[in-house]
Amino acid sequence: MTYVNHLAKEINCKIVYYGPGLCGKTTNLQYIFEASKPEAKGKMISLATDTERTLFFDFLPIELGSVRGYKVRFHLYTVPGQVFYDASRKLVLRGADGLIFVADSQSSRSEANSESVENLALNLAQHGQSLADIPYIIQYNKRDLPEILPLETLRADLNPLGVPEYEAAAKSGVGVFETLKGLSRLVLTRLATSV
Repeated sequence: MTYVNHLAKEINCKIVYYGPGLCGKTTNLQYIFEASKPEAKGKMISLATDTERTLFFDFLPIELGSVRGYKVRFHLYTVPGQVFYDASRKLVLRGADGLIFVADSQSSRSEANSESVENLALNLAQHGQSLADIPYIIQYNKRDLPEILPLETLRADLNPLGVPEYEAAAKSGVGVFETLKGLSRLVLTRLATSV
């Protein structure tokens, strides 16, 4: 849910990276953080658990342009990938202004991708939303690895709504900023009509 601070003339938007465990959500945020200018980012906060290798969530504000004279700040979050942490996923998802689903392109991760996108839809429904109601895009990550699924297969399995999609190799940064910019445009377009 967008927060507008009229005194500071600032709009704060929450962007959530969602996907199965080890798909590259955290790698996306780490790349963005490391490649961003110091004045354009806040402190990254990481919460790790004893039982999973990935981070619980990352918080990273990025100032990006303005809407009707208001500065826009994006707060980027990841959710834990493992199903065991579903309550945490729901909590992080609450109030999201935009979603990036990070799919793992490896053929061995097909079932995990499908389960995660179904979980995303279910968790959104519990917040009274659907994927059709919110700016939403898909990133097909790990396109640089061997034994990946063709884009047509990934699209058929994960993108029945025909939302914008991006190919990426987050470890090297390929497609990372393009994905974020794609979602940012959708969020800003929605904001421009509602502010």
